[in-house]
Amino acid sequence: MRNYLSTALLATLALACTPKEEETTIDYTTLSDAERLEVAKEIAQETIMVDGHVDLPYRMKVGGFTLQREILDVSVRTDGGNFDYPRTKEGGLDAPFMSIYIPAGLQAMPGASKALADSLILMTERLTTTFPDKFAMAYSPADIEANFEKGIISLPMGMENGSGLEDDISNVAYFHKRGIRYITLTHGKDNLIGDASYDTTGTYGGLSEYGEQVVKEMNRVGIMVDLSHVSDNTFRDALAITKVPVIASHSSVRKFTPGFERNMSDELIQAMAKNGGVMMINFGGTFIDSAYAAGSGKVREHLVNYMVENNLSRTDSAFEVYAAEYTAANNPFPTVQRVADHIDHVKNLVGIDYVGLGSDFDGVGDSLPTGLKDVSMYPNLIAELLKRGYSREEIEKICYKNIFRVWTAVEEYAATAE
Repeated sequence: MRNYLSTALLATLALACTPKEEETTIDYTTLSDAERLEVAKEIAQETIMVDGHVDLPYRMKVGGFTLQREILDVSVRTDGGNFDYPRTKEGGLDAPFMSIYIPAGLQAMPGASKALADSLILMTERLTTTFPDKFAMAYSPADIEANFEKGIISLPMGMENGSGLEDDISNVAYFHKRGIRYITLTHGKDNLIGDASYDTTGTYGGLSEYGEQVVKEMNRVGIMVDLSHVSDNTFRDALAITKVPVIASHSSVRKFTPGFERNMSDELIQAMAKNGGVMMINFGGTFIDSAYAAGSGKVREHLVNYMVENNLSRTDSAFEVYAAEYTAANNPFPTVQRVADHIDHVKNLVGIDYVGLGSDFDGVGDSLPTGLKDVSMYPNLIAELLKRGYSREEIEKICYKNIFRVWTAVEEYAATAE
């Protein structure tokens, strides 16, 4: 064990010579919270950790990142956002999927979605060439393993919104060559591929004929089919067509957010497990607890009224101090325990082999739960799972083994496809 573990904990772990032996000699539920957190930090550093969805590329675009110079420098600790290199290393995150996010509004402008996708891919690649000692591209589980051994953060990529394919099926193979390893079929609106969960139009009643071709072509070239953001009908249609396991890169359990179609129902979770896929739990407040929206709305309303009554603006220091104190005293945020509840639900419903992590860091604003505000805090979640009796092997499955299994199956199918 690492030197920062306490003497008492070292004595507890003295008989643990290997992870398997450690598993048989330690009951993590009997440790104190402080001891358990130290073990969680150890696991986070020693285990490959994959996050299915981090919105850094679009944050860089909005923050002023260009191909000429990095105005938003995430190689050092940043004031805002949820992701940067120092915090990533602290949290033990090894492979955040960089979201190549295409806003649904661009769908009305032919060529705009593909152009933005290309520019965000270039931004991601530029991170690895500018800071080669910190970041490296990754196009397979083997790449991630190799980078992990070197202590370098892998940057695999997934395209969020299949509108980047435009109306040209050949773009599936094009984006595979550009490094995209999953495509989220839709986003906020129905697109050429199919219906989206946030859109009530129901343009196709599920996948379009073009969307069916897209799923088949993704199977053929080796791109994972991502069913976050799609409508329930699109979800079912895609499962009926795909020849390989699918993923939901950043979705949570609908049981805790009744009526929120963006999350997955028990029926869909069971169908995905039957397919062999994996759902990666989103950390955003609205995704993990239906009470968050109401609670945060009350806090916002009070603060707006306070500004008006005291003739203040958001940037006034007096307001900033008051807002911080009021929000802390009337905390509307769920906690890390709620994220663990979602993992528990999937495990209890279909088994440990079908759940992973898909935080949506840099994509869900300030709604993140207490204890999971940025990428440095993954050990808090691991500690909570240890407290609930999860084994180290189960945590490794959540962190990377489940998504590696799906990704490898997709690669193997594509290698033999005509």
